Amino acid sequence: MTRPPAPEPLPHPVADNHCHLDIVDGDDWFRTEQALEAATKSNVTRIVQVGCDLPGARWAVKAAHEYDALVAAVALHPNEAPRLAVAGTLDAALEEIETLAQDDLVRAVGETGLDYFRTDEDGREAQHESFRRHIALAKRLDKTLMIHDRDAHDDVLAILDEEGAPDRWVMHCFSGDADFAKRCLDKGAHLSFAGTVTFKNAQPLRDALAITPQDRILVETDAPFLTPHPYRGRPNASYLIPMTMRLMADVRGDDLSELCAAVDQNTTAVYGNW
Repeated sequence: MTRPPAPEPLPHPVADNHCHLDIVDGDDWFRTEQALEAATKSNVTRIVQVGCDLPGARWAVKAAHEYDALVAAVALHPNEAPRLAVAGTLDAALEEIETLAQDDLVRAVGETGLDYFRTDEDGREAQHESFRRHIALAKRLDKTLMIHDRDAHDDVLAILDEEGAPDRWVMHCFSGDADFAKRCLDKGAHLSFAGTVTFKNAQPLRDALAITPQDRILVETDAPFLTPHPYRGRPNASYLIPMTMRLMADVRGDDLSELCAAVDQNTTAVYGNW
């Protein structure tokens, strides 16, 4: 499957705040150097590389030390937690995540959270335990918490209320409507919008974007997944961020340069400089 053509570069640098450079997306897979070069040409100059299992987390830390454009996020994806719990290795895996998270180039604990789409009720206890322990880790190390939330809005916020949210937390690939956006924003979240905001059936998501204050907005790819319309289904990569940003500016009625500058500043506020 061919990769989408490069869009017109953005007028101001932005960061892709959630990417999986290590995940192979078929025969047309970008090597890291290719992906970073293409992103730079689109004026996507910084990337948060997210590891969501132990091999991915190890790779994320290694890559952050090899490439100046990268910082890392490490955690156990919510769908990993039940599998590890059944194997009796969840505690050991969380201990290794804590060790990795202490690296200076690890700026976030994530993606963690809840996923009720792929995990049935039998696995939810393990997800809840893992999420709680990641929240505690983010607070203990003063790292940003990066949350995966699929079909679990109420329980994500309930657990955050019970545990107490860290100072900085992000709803990765925000998937709710305007009402849920308000609930998250009232609790201090930054909302990160992916290519899903461009999908034809995503009007509730665009409504959420429209009411989000400019200083709480982030942008991401979740590459190699969630490629923006009209290339949905093809491999995604950071160089396609301009397609999402232009749609976001149109939805909000914002000047594109101004929105890019705000998103870039928000990224630094959430993850620091790099």
